[in-house]
Amino acid sequence: MRVLESVPNVSEGRDPIVVRAVAAALARGSASVLDTHVDADHHRSVFTLVGSDDALIDGLVAGIAEAARAIDLERHCGIHPRVGAADVVPVVPPTADEIPRARAVALEVARRAGEELELPVFLYGELAGGLRPAFYRRGGLAELTRRVAAGELAPAYGPAAVGSRAGGVLVGVRPPLVAYNLVVHGSLEDARAIAMCVRESSGGLPGVQALGLALADGRVQVSTNVVDIDAMPTHVLVERIGAEARARRLEVGAGELVGLLPARVVEQAARAAGDGTPLGEDGLPTARALGAASAALHLAGLPPERVLEWHLVRLGML
Repeated sequence: MRVLESVPNVSEGRDPIVVRAVAAALARGSASVLDTHVDADHHRSVFTLVGSDDALIDGLVAGIAEAARAIDLERHCGIHPRVGAADVVPVVPPTADEIPRARAVALEVARRAGEELELPVFLYGELAGGLRPAFYRRGGLAELTRRVAAGELAPAYGPAAVGSRAGGVLVGVRPPLVAYNLVVHGSLEDARAIAMCVRESSGGLPGVQALGLALADGRVQVSTNVVDIDAMPTHVLVERIGAEARARRLEVGAGELVGLLPARVVEQAARAAGDGTPLGEDGLPTARALGAASAALHLAGLPPERVLEWHLVRLGML
């Protein structure tokens, strides 16, 4: 079966009833929801689903509709930047030659979200010359609303105004990425300084986006996206964050993986640790490789079900 992946992010991480309702809606089109990552501090949930083109289209439109119905951004308070109840909806092709197919799926989701759900839809990634969500998120929902009202931006689909309750929807096509957070035992200023050192836009590491964020329990974290996992192995990013922390006489704490990990990220970490055969005959990471990646990423453990391809093999999709 030729499947595509999608990793929609919605602005709800505290009400389990809403999270379950969105997950059920995403699966309504016979897509398989492989993972749900819920974060109360970020007030955000990240779903990983796979399916055929039609299954993804129907599931994503239903999930966007449920998020827009159930989430009120006027009452939302979380540390993660956002501009919509259904904030970002990426379609992820497994290989570069599947990009045209992913584009067609994403554009149909965008069209239906705009026309059927009457939500303003903005395009990013492969659908918009490489624009990233940060382009729309800067200044938050209020600034996006102002930019649209002033004619500086126009939705690709849907109404030519941004509502304060559901906001907008960012629909895109992007390669696989790794979303990873690491606690730093320091101040928010320390976390922000380290984030600035490692993110690409500030002259740091290629393919890395990073923010310094404060958690509700007083800890701080460096929150990252590795948007080019071939140019920047995730374990190298973690090593760099650790080095920047040590330069400030700080220690790092627990790492956190958001969503599922591509098998090649595990392979990269294991080979760096000296494992010459990190993949088994089934093409999946070995237990030794998972252990090496877990240590390199400061994770408490890395069970095989946190690897995307493990699910695809189990479902007969790979």
